[in-house]
Amino acid sequence: MPEAKPARPTIAISMGDPGGIGPEVLVKALAERDRRTSARFLVLGSAQPMQDAAERAGIAPFWWQTPADAGINVSMSHDVVILDRGGDNFPHATDRNNGEHGYQSVIDAIRLCNTGQAQALVTAPISKEAWKLAGKGRYAGHTELLRDLFKAKRVGMLFESPKLRVILATVHIPLMDVRNVLTIGKVFDAIDLGNDACKDLGVREPRIAVCGLNPHAGEHGLLGDEETRLIEPAIEHARRVGIDAAGPFPADTIFNRAVAGRYDLVVAMYHDQGLIPVKLLAWDSAVNVTCGLPVWRTSPDHGTAFDIAGKNRANEGSMAAAIDLAVRLAT
Repeated sequence: MPEAKPARPTIAISMGDPGGIGPEVLVKALAERDRRTSARFLVLGSAQPMQDAAERAGIAPFWWQTPADAGINVSMSHDVVILDRGGDNFPHATDRNNGEHGYQSVIDAIRLCNTGQAQALVTAPISKEAWKLAGKGRYAGHTELLRDLFKAKRVGMLFESPKLRVILATVHIPLMDVRNVLTIGKVFDAIDLGNDACKDLGVREPRIAVCGLNPHAGEHGLLGDEETRLIEPAIEHARRVGIDAAGPFPADTIFNRAVAGRYDLVVAMYHDQGLIPVKLLAWDSAVNVTCGLPVWRTSPDHGTAFDIAGKNRANEGSMAAAIDLAVRLAT
């Protein structure tokens, strides 16, 4: 007998800021028939920005829509369903109403995952400033909100791309605060979560390189002692539990070795240390992955891009990669 095909997963997608490029890259990515038939997609947000984006791109609407409060039977045959929150006036700029819509779309998507109606989550870009204007400033971004609402004990921000894979030890904090926030536990958690994520992504025996915090990885204490006080103990603990971790390495050279294939993952100590090489090498193909949640969450690695929103100029590559990876992980 022929082998039965696996059931298609259901993926929740939050539209992000409705005034940003989220609706446009969603329309363009899901317009690819093979992609949109690979799973069932429940899009949370306002239908109007997607309709506008489709019209500008010359794409015929391919979705079914229903009011957000009407509920949805996810077993129905539609490939893409928009759970419409309404609204039709979303400026392409930082705006309180945009922020409220973007925030609520994420809340709705998380609810679908928490109730078992979706097996993975994709989030389109939001404006942190708009969230703050809408009274949601306690969260610096998606990662912190997801951690709290999924009740996760620890989470990691990992970036997956064809050329480089990076996970961060600290996330959305001012650079001047990194020294006070970084701990042995934070470095170890990034190594440990990254090791597990690599295995889920198909790397059987992950090789992990860990960055130093200071120039030249501290130069044996001459340029800082965080490497010996915090990073080396975390690496030693990781080795004791069977993880192939090495370092700390100077951040200005280790990414080249990872790109050359020597390492499967680089652990960066702070946001820009890890994100600059990722975005330089894989701007339109990198995916932001949240590790440690009960479901996988993926996202494009770019922001709202208000300057090009509404102009049919957005590249959907990163969103398409985020959707494809979510389907792969959920399956």
